[in-house]
Formats: sequence, C-alpha cells, structure tokens
Amino acid sequence: MAKKGKYISHKNNQKLQEIGKLITQFMRKNSNKIYNYKQIADGIDYKNPRQRELVIQSLHRLQADERILEVERGKYILNLKIAGTLTGVIDFNQSGNAYVKVDEMDEDVFVHSKNVKDAMQGDTVLIVTYHYKGKKMEGSVLEVIKRNRLDFVGTFDYIPHKEFGFVVSDKKNIHTDIFVKKINFNGAVHGSKVVVRMLGWKPGDKNPEGEIIQVLGAPGEHETEIHSILAEYGLPYAFPEEVEREANEIDREIRDHEVAKRWDMRPTLTFTIDPKDAKDFDDALSLRKLENGHWEIGIHIADVSHYVVPGTALDDEAYQRATSVYLVDRVVPMLPEVLSNGVCSLRPNEDKYTFSAVFEMDDEAHIHKQWFGRTVTHSDRRFTYEEAQERIETGEGDLAQEILTLDRLAKLMRAERIRNGAITFDRSEVRFNLDENNEPIGVYFKVSKDSNHLIEEFMLLANRKVSEFISLSRKSEPTGNTFIYRIHDDPDPAKLEALREFVSTFGYKMNLANTKKVTESMNTLLKGVKGKPEENMIETLAMRSMSKAVYSTEPIGHYGLGFEYYSHFTSPIRRYPDIIAHRLLQHYLDGGKSPHRNDVEEQAKHSSAMERLAADAERDSIKYMQVRFMEKHVGEVFEGVISGVAEFGFWVQIPENGAEGLIKLRDLVDDNYMYDAKNHAVYGMRHGKKYQLGDPVKIKVMKANLIAKQLDFKIVD
Repeated sequence: MAKKGKYISHKNNQKLQEIGKLITQFMRKNSNKIYNYKQIADGIDYKNPRQRELVIQSLHRLQADERILEVERGKYILNLKIAGTLTGVIDFNQSGNAYVKVDEMDEDVFVHSKNVKDAMQGDTVLIVTYHYKGKKMEGSVLEVIKRNRLDFVGTFDYIPHKEFGFVVSDKKNIHTDIFVKKINFNGAVHGSKVVVRMLGWKPGDKNPEGEIIQVLGAPGEHETEIHSILAEYGLPYAFPEEVEREANEIDREIRDHEVAKRWDMRPTLTFTIDPKDAKDFDDALSLRKLENGHWEIGIHIADVSHYVVPGTALDDEAYQRATSVYLVDRVVPMLPEVLSNGVCSLRPNEDKYTFSAVFEMDDEAHIHKQWFGRTVTHSDRRFTYEEAQERIETGEGDLAQEILTLDRLAKLMRAERIRNGAITFDRSEVRFNLDENNEPIGVYFKVSKDSNHLIEEFMLLANRKVSEFISLSRKSEPTGNTFIYRIHDDPDPAKLEALREFVSTFGYKMNLANTKKVTESMNTLLKGVKGKPEENMIETLAMRSMSKAVYSTEPIGHYGLGFEYYSHFTSPIRRYPDIIAHRLLQHYLDGGKSPHRNDVEEQAKHSSAMERLAADAERDSIKYMQVRFMEKHVGEVFEGVISGVAEFGFWVQIPENGAEGLIKLRDLVDDNYMYDAKNHAVYGMRHGKKYQLGDPVKIKVMKANLIAKQLDFKIVD
C-alpha cells in the first residue's frame, strides 16, 4: 500500500505542476498586475473549494521557486526576472519567422524574423515575451543558450577573384548563408555540395562565419545526395577503428560453460520469418506441443547484451547511434556488420545465444505459464514473409501446420487487443526497385499481410509481458522498478475534436465521450474509409491527431496499442533501448535492486531524439528517390489526390507511386485563392472553386528538383 500512496503523490505533484503552468500563463497576460488567489483561481477557471485549495498549494510552490512574488499578504505578481523570460527550442518556417516551443506552455511563442537575432534552427534560446499592440503574445530572442548543431550541408557559392564565398543551406528553415574566407575553402569549388562548420557569429555581423570541412561532390549525383543526407543528420557511415577492432575480437564460438548457464532450446523446432532482403535476424519463434495439449511458444531474441558490454568502445558507439537508419539504398547500422549480420543474427542452421520469452498457451491463446531468461537456440529454417504467407493461404509446404497454428493464435491475440482498445493503423510503405547503379526502375508498396501480423503479434506479446513482469508484483501492484518503456500518450483532445468535425462532412461519426469510445470510433473510421477516395486523407489526419511514441522511465502506457505497460525488447540489433531492456531484465532476474532512474531516463531521451532524427533522414531519402524516379516523367499527366494544404499552396500525391508534389497558389491564375485552415482547403474568392484535402485532381509534372528534393506540379483541367 505504501507504494500505491507514492504513486498517488506523484500524480498530485504532476497536477500541481500543471496548475502552476496555467497560473503563469494567466499572469503573463498582464505581467505588471497584482492578483489575489481568488482572481487567479477565477482566471484559470478553478472555482470549487477543492480546486481552490490546489491553486493555493501551487501558488506556494511558485513562490518557493521565485517564479512569483508575494507583494502583500495573499497578493502576487509575476517575477519578471525569472518568469518574464522563457527558454525553449526555436523552429523556423519558410518565411523566416519562427516559433519557440517552451515546456511549460501549451502554445508555442511566435517570434518575428526581425527578432530572431543570431538563432538558427533547433537552437535552445532565451526569449522575452510581450503583447504587441494588445495582440497575441510574441517573443524576441535575447540569446542563444545552446547551438543545436555546428555542421551544415549546403551548396558552395564562390564569386571568382573574391577572397570569400558563402555556403547556402539545402534546408528551407535555415535562412542564413554561412560566410567562408578563402583560407577555409579547403578544396571546395563553386557549385559543389559541402559540409561547413560554423566557427562563430560575431555581434553585428549579418552572417555567421564557417570553414568547409568536407566536399561531398556535385549536386544531383546519387552518392553526393545520399552522403548529403547522412551529413545533414550527422549519421556516420563508417565505424571508428577501435570499434571495428573490438567487434572483430569478439569470441564467436558457442561455449559449453556459457550454455550451462542457459536453457538449451536447440532441440526445439525454431524458425525465423523476415523480409526477403533482410540480412540481420533479430527474432525467431519456436513451437512445441506439450503433453497436456497446450503449446510452448518461444520468442527468441538475439542476445546482443552478451557481446555489447558497458564500458567498451563498441557499447559507447552503439549508444551514440541508438538506432539503425534505413535509407532507400543502404542501412546505417547501429552495430558493426560482424555483429549485426553475423554473430548476433539468428541465421539458419547456426547455434546462437538468445534472450527468450517462453509462454505456455492453450488453443484459445490464453497464457498459463511464462518464463524469461537467457537461452541457446538453433534456427532450423529461414522463411521470408512471402513463403510464410503462401503456407497460411494454401496450407501447403514444409512447416505449414506449425505456421498455421501460430497464425491462428496470433489472430486471436490481435482480436483481443482491438477489443481492449488498440487502434489498427495499417498504412502501406513506399519502396523502390533499384538497378545496379541505384537508379529507381520501379516503385512498390509494402503491405502488411497475415504473415506480418503473425510476427507482429508475438513480438508485441513479448514486449508487453516483459514490461509487466518487471513493473507488476504477483498481486498486480506496481513495483516501482526502474525500466525503459515505450510510451504513447493520449491524443490531444483539440485535435480529436477537429478530426471529428472534419470527418463529419464526409458522413462519418466519432464518439469522443471517453477513451474506449474514442478507440472504437477510430477503428470504425479507419475501417470505413478503406478503399474510399478519402482513405489516405483521413488516415493521415487521424495519425496527426495521435501523440508521438517515445522512450521513458515513466510507465504511462501505450495508447495506440491499448497496453498499460509496454517496452521494446525484440530488436536489440537495431535499437539501443532493447539492449537496455535486456540488461535491466537480467539484472532483476539476478535479484538486483532497482537502479537509479535518472541514468535510464537520460538514455531514454537520447534514444527518442535519435529515433526522430533517423525517421527524418529516412523520409528525406525517400523524397530524394521519389524525385529521382519522377525526373523521367516531367511533362507527363497523372491522376492525384490532395494530400496537404497550406497558406502558400497544396500538395498532391500520385497514388500509383507515392510521389508528392506542390501546387503553388500563385500558379493558380483562374482566381485569387484563400486558405481555409479549418477545412484543410483553399477556395477561389470570385468563382468559389475549392481544392480540399482528399480531393482527386489531375496534374502535370512540371519540375523535379533533386537538390531541394521537391516536385512541382500544375493543375490540368
């Protein structure tokens, strides 16, 4: 019961922090005014006695933190020395204006381009806020507290016979060219793609100064553009010598003394199911019929933590990378190839050290027993998803009955998940067929089938059960043990309401009364739009209404999956959080006490940041390849669907290949078009013609800009 009390205390602490945020937001609206607690309570709409008590508690906290001052007994004013300035991360848009995201504020603070000072995209800045002419709150940058980055990718612009040049960034949210003296050209020639390192930005100077540290090549060439993406996101495509040396010195033999410490599951039928082009096999499944008629199902994961040990260069490098990055033509791995594709990969007909979750299940997919620990396994067969799918559909082929058994159990688990509140996003992913010169010769879409869902369900099961094993006692009470969770917060209510209003125009209804109703409505909506013209648009908006999943030591649950406790455990070859989970699980299995949470939280935040960076790099590489693919189709006409709308134009996606291009409003000469944010549309002022998200349109490909990774389209009547 003591632990439960601690949990409630944490919730109360969170609540007081939220109220403190509301109070400072309210007091900033008139930062020179003195308020009593009743005025403050009314101002934030906390009016009943219990709410007012919480306001008083929060005021005492704010006063202790010196964020407010008590000028008379019970009367408060904002402390402008502390609360008048804010710290946050700056995000520029294409116009040069910016918004600063501040942790303690719900809305970002607008900063006009003339007030950004020497800040650049992603920098942590100190701003002062004010209300300009009584309008919405704005801010001005006082100073840059921390640079987000010092290295930038761009095109070198050099005027002959001058003693200087400029590097023009590829990114539209970098609005400042970097000045380079001739002594810092370092072999770069006019027009080449380069990496420039920022040396400083002197007060009063229009541009920062830098030196060119790498020449990438001629813009538009495949290797130049891919290496530009790697450099843009700071992704190393080679491992340091020390890391490679440590990896090559790893003992690759299966030793008897190590096997003796593990459950030897080599006699049990085990196989992998992976994409046909996979080289690293993280996971395998085993299946055995028990005497009582139940099934023993093993989910076996590469035991990377056996080889990657804290305190080594190999572990330091893996942590810094935190994830493998999958670009269109290559993988930037988290671990050297000798590990990722060799020692740790669960290749067929090889004995491997594994970390396993083993379940005894009946024919209704109910779990009767579970076991977690280190094992040694032997993969008897490697299946591709296509081969497994063929067995599911035909019931024929080797191990067909085993795969059909797993498929049947997986479908029962999936149905149970959906009943318990999981949301079934099932979007296809674009892929490219490349020739030997990395030229795109075709586009296809990766679509999940039963074989994909089979693997997904058993991986979800292992991830969830490992998390519950560490987080809950046998009496199902929280243990408070430190662990790394994969969390997914509830959706933003305002975004859900906007989604409900929008889809109602297409005849779809959503019930937002409670969490259960929301998930039921979302699943009904996603099922209802399948095959309809508005499918892509509504799926996109539904996904945008969701929060982003991140890593954390705080087990708030995973909304999208409908799990109270969930962790990543099943892909340690390509995700560092899974290695952390393996280490912590073994620590608890050995009887260890809960380690300090702060260290794990720091690792979780780093892993989340690197995951976002990897996703951005992967997206950039897909955009680049789509533009490259469409180069040969300039001048051709396609049927498309409006996939995004903004003040300056709208984007159209070509369903047959996933390519997306921009229609600029200034190019629509038949009328003067205005932006309607609420309805995701633009409409003509004179004739009332409307272009709305999801509308089918016919377009002509006008331009394919490889460097900007952008396609320009034109509407064809």
